[in-house]
Amino acid sequence: MARRAIQLLTDGESIDETYMVTDKQLRTNRTGNFYLQVELRDRTGHIIGRLWNANEPQFRSFSEGDFLRIKGKVQLFQGSLQVLFTQFERVDPNKIALEEFVPRVEQDIGKLYDRLKQHLLKLGDPHLRALAECFFIDDPFVTAFCSAPAGIRNHHAYIGGLLEHVVTMLDAASALAPLYPELNRDLLLMGVFLHDIGKVRELSYDKVLGYTDEGQLVGHIDIGVEMLNEKVAKVPDLTGEPFPRELFLRLKHMIVSHHGSYEFGSPRLPQTPEAIALTHLDNLDAKLHVFLRDIREDKNTTSAWTPYNQSLQRRLFKGLREGSEPVAD
Repeated sequence: MARRAIQLLTDGESIDETYMVTDKQLRTNRTGNFYLQVELRDRTGHIIGRLWNANEPQFRSFSEGDFLRIKGKVQLFQGSLQVLFTQFERVDPNKIALEEFVPRVEQDIGKLYDRLKQHLLKLGDPHLRALAECFFIDDPFVTAFCSAPAGIRNHHAYIGGLLEHVVTMLDAASALAPLYPELNRDLLLMGVFLHDIGKVRELSYDKVLGYTDEGQLVGHIDIGVEMLNEKVAKVPDLTGEPFPRELFLRLKHMIVSHHGSYEFGSPRLPQTPEAIALTHLDNLDAKLHVFLRDIREDKNTTSAWTPYNQSLQRRLFKGLREGSEPVAD
């Protein structure tokens, strides 16, 4: 019998199904009684589950990353679906097909990687092209880059998400560059590739998406600069000459400034045309991804608006339902 995927759940249906737990909390309601709140996930999406009148032994009986068989009912609450469950039990992970629970990019990873190489191995600048080759001949890096998510909760939070994010940005940068002839196209494309490379070591993604110790202590920006330093040192082996110092500085600047502002964790503000272009391409792809995902995944057909998105600090307009009356002037 096929699994009941989270993406297919509907208001009012009863469920008896297994999901992965990616977050758990023991909370109190207005009367002081405990209830258990968990985030349940499979490869199609996630949903909040709640168990009323819970206790601490129940809370301690499983961990994030465990698989729970849930019995309960789906309910629409404040514009979002949730599961109110009455029973649960841990499931032996050896009996689980992990690929059914870890979210994964819908596009073919091999084809995405081919597009990545097509962009970077055709660069006109021989130093930048050699730098790309230094990354591509590093098999452990390629494996990690093709597997890593771009985030753990917001945009492209699934296996292959980083690769998809970068390839989409490369496509956009290639289309944008001819409109601005003074922009260094090769530098922009390489900056797009490099801006988030540190996430291959910042994030963990074997099962539950999360942060590594290095990611928590250092972060992907500093890790990315370190990785760039390592590969730039190898470029002369391919070109027979030193990597240009100014080009190296411009690449490092693009990594450390790509968040765009100090409030978003950027150590430096963008100070070159390529850096500001990178910042806006990154933000555009991330924001559009979230907007389109929230609209696509919203199951509430009774409202023209999505539920409130805390990270965006707004609701999104989905459009009027077919047959709805237009608003009078």
